[in-house]
Order: sequence, then structure tokens, then C-alpha cells
Amino acid sequence: MEWVRIEQSPWSQPLVIGLSWDWLWVAVAAGALAIVAHAALSLRRGTGPAGASAPVLRTQWGAIPERIPRHTLPSRLFHWAMALAVVTLLATSFLPILGFKFQWVFAHWVSGLLLTGTLLFHVIHASLFKGLRAIWIGRDDLRAAWRALRAVLDRGAQRPAKPGKNSWETKLFHHAVAAATLAATGTGLVMMAKVDTPWWNRNPYIISDDAWGIVYVVHGAGAVALVALVMVHLYLAARPDKWWITRSMFLGTIPRERYLEHYDPAKWPPPGAALPAKAPGSA
Repeated sequence: MEWVRIEQSPWSQPLVIGLSWDWLWVAVAAGALAIVAHAALSLRRGTGPAGASAPVLRTQWGAIPERIPRHTLPSRLFHWAMALAVVTLLATSFLPILGFKFQWVFAHWVSGLLLTGTLLFHVIHASLFKGLRAIWIGRDDLRAAWRALRAVLDRGAQRPAKPGKNSWETKLFHHAVAAATLAATGTGLVMMAKVDTPWWNRNPYIISDDAWGIVYVVHGAGAVALVALVMVHLYLAARPDKWWITRSMFLGTIPRERYLEHYDPAKWPPPGAALPAKAPGSA
């Protein structure tokens, strides 16, 4: 396969014009492999995380609301606006490459501006109202990931402790999506210089041809990475054992039983609950 696409300039010089679209099929294969691997590991792991049962936790932690808020309305609106923008961008990017001919340029750059706006909103909202530390990967997450790997290789190994609101898997996936989205969005904004809009006329000469080649390659890499990530995301959302998480992106809350089954109240205290002075099992 080719790494990049190359054409000859009018002066017979090789010019990089973008990432090779062979990488699209690599991304599809990687997404499919990740789905098969997760399904197999889920069968191997069996049931949910180790820990005290829900009735015991309810007694230890006192009164816990029947439904636990997980996603605020602004977070849900951001999620669905970003989903709409990303799906439209991927469709208008790759369907023409696969042979579907239609007027895709206008829908593509408008969706790119929508994605840029949603990302700016998310950065501001997460920084000022949610706190960025909640999504950083820390030492506890690394220990949990190591224990999860050992549990996959050895069923008798100790399973990871229950996480707070965001598990290490969630954080890792968030960072992968963030890296791919920022790469595609940042370079896409530069590429807007080649598009006529109501606000400016196209100017393809703002950077050199070699620099355009780098922009195209990074843009393509972010796009094909998003293909694999969207495949995995849709698979996880469609799994019956994950429907309660998917529904929370519509309703904003999760059931108390699921909260107690999957999360540690010491790391993610439920609002309005009567918490003990020390977490169960703490020193």
C-alpha cells in the first residue's frame, strides 16, 4: 500500500497531495478487529466488576437517589451536535472517494464550522464548569489498566477496583477521539482558505505547496482515525449490556442499581446521598 498520494507539479516535482486512501481500509480493519477483540474479552471476563453488592453498598452509603445524574443538558447537546457534525464530515469525505458523486463541498465545510463551534463550547464548558482533572489519566488509572490487563491474561488475578465517574477506558477513548478530532479540525480550518465563503474569497497561496501536503496528510490521518473510533463507539453504544449508558445520553441519568454496580461512591459521590465519614474499606 502507499503511505501518501503524490502528483507531479507543473515543474515535474513530486508533490504530496494527501494521505493514501488505502489507510481508510486499514482504519476499517482496525475498528473491526477492536470490536471482535472487545466482544471476545467480554465473554472471557464474564460479569461486571468485582466488589460489594448493590444492597450492601446501599446500606453502607445511606440514602442514594433512585436516578444518578451523569450527563448535564449542555453535555448532551454538545455530544449530539458533535455526532451530527462528525458523521456529516465523514460521509462527505469518504462517500465521494468510494464513488458516490454529489455536491459535497458546501456540506463539508459547514459541518466543519459546526464541529469547530462545538469543540470551542466543550473546551470552555469543561474548563469552567466540569473541571479538566476529571478526564486526565492518573496513577490510579494506570494501576487499573494494569490490573485489567492481568485479569485478561489470568482469570485468577485481582480485578481493578471500581472507578469514579470516568473509568480509564473512558478517558483513553476520550483522548483518542480528542487527538483525531483536533488534528482534522485544525487542519480543516487551514484548508478553509481554499474555499469561497460569504466571508472571504479563496486564497490557496497562503502557504507553500509542501506545507499544504503536510496539512492534507494530517487532515486525512485524523479523518481515517475517526472512522475506526466511530465504529467502536457505535458498537459499544449498541451492546445490550451498555444500553443504560446509551440511554443516559438521552435522559441525563443512570439507574441507582447500575451506579452501585459499576462505580465507587467514594470516587464519584452521588448528589444528595448521606455519605459516611470514611469510604467502605478505607484505612
